[in-house]
Amino acid sequence: MSEITVPAMGESITEGTIYKWHVQEGDAVNQGDVLLELETDKVNLEISAEESGVVEKILRKDGDTVQIGEVIGRLAAGGEAAAAASSAPAKEEPKAEEKAPAAPAAPNAPAEPAKEGETYLAASPAARKLAREQGIDLEQVNRDPKGRIFQENVKNHAEAPAPRPAAAAPAAQTAAPAVTGQPGKPAERQRMSRRRATIAKRLVEAQHTAAMLTTFNEVDMTAIMDIRKRRKDAFKDKHDIGLGFMSFFTKAVVGALKQFPLLNAEIDGEDIIVKKYYDIGIAVAAKEGLVVPVVRDADRLSFAAIEKEIASLASKARSNTLALSELQGGTFTITNGGTFGSLMSTPILNSPQVGILGMHKIQLRPVAIDEERSENRPMMYIALSYDHRIVDGSDAVRFLVTVKQLLEDPESLLLEG
Repeated sequence: MSEITVPAMGESITEGTIYKWHVQEGDAVNQGDVLLELETDKVNLEISAEESGVVEKILRKDGDTVQIGEVIGRLAAGGEAAAAASSAPAKEEPKAEEKAPAAPAAPNAPAEPAKEGETYLAASPAARKLAREQGIDLEQVNRDPKGRIFQENVKNHAEAPAPRPAAAAPAAQTAAPAVTGQPGKPAERQRMSRRRATIAKRLVEAQHTAAMLTTFNEVDMTAIMDIRKRRKDAFKDKHDIGLGFMSFFTKAVVGALKQFPLLNAEIDGEDIIVKKYYDIGIAVAAKEGLVVPVVRDADRLSFAAIEKEIASLASKARSNTLALSELQGGTFTITNGGTFGSLMSTPILNSPQVGILGMHKIQLRPVAIDEERSENRPMMYIALSYDHRIVDGSDAVRFLVTVKQLLEDPESLLLEG
């Protein structure tokens, strides 16, 4: 007999939420098979079987919050597995029962025991789970002729049109609504994922903690676009990766951070920790929310190496396969709202970092070349949000001007050591 436990997942993570079990009690599994998916503040992790056997017991269900080291199931191995498999009950009967709530063959619905002070409801676990996810009060759900509630009853309740309130309904008979909104208007209640809730919490904390300001400038992207046009095919043939904009911006940020080191620092109590390395976070929009994987030692990487690392991290972010180590310890962040069409924005700091650079959409705009001439140029607004507690406004402005100058003269990036 072996225990299925929640593994350690880094110093900053103490708990997670069971996103989905991929097995049921009585299932036979091989060593390495995925048992369940665990959602944490930063990534989703798959927990695999450490040995072959049969799932004897699942102790915590989907949606439960669990602690590091907690036992969430048991696996019978060897001779125990054979005994467990031979005595394991069939799994299809509960499913059939849920799909046919009015079938007379099931005398009693499996239900959780009522707690003290609660009215007992004969509701199946699947019905209770769906009701929690949909924000539905089980007291308001229609039951079968025997007073039982199944998953199908909850689904029917959720799909039914919202009733219009009676004109003179007594207050005592008014039940708490499943969703908030205008009476008679369609609405849906969705539970925040753990990651989305964590993102919300940290963004608010960053605004409440840091003295955050934003300064803006604009970059003429003509030179970079010309290099990409002339060199993209040769670059792709040599390095098997496209030459994008992010390598130029990463190199420019590193060059500017070397000149203004306080933007590569963090505050620890009354101390300032100035970092002598350049681990640049690249914000990526994933299905479950924004994540910021880190390009390590970006100052030591070539353009091709930066492009390959960013492409790899972005792919992992979108497939939800990032490791925790790939999300921790960044010193400065770059975020590109231009991929979604943003013309200008004020990015929020990624605490405990004190600086974040926002890129935006490239747009043709008329630019004065001299007193006599103007030309349409591909221009990009850039924004630097910074923590004014340790970064002075003059340094922030000069940092952004340095980024602008390096990008407008991209050959100078090769000289940055």
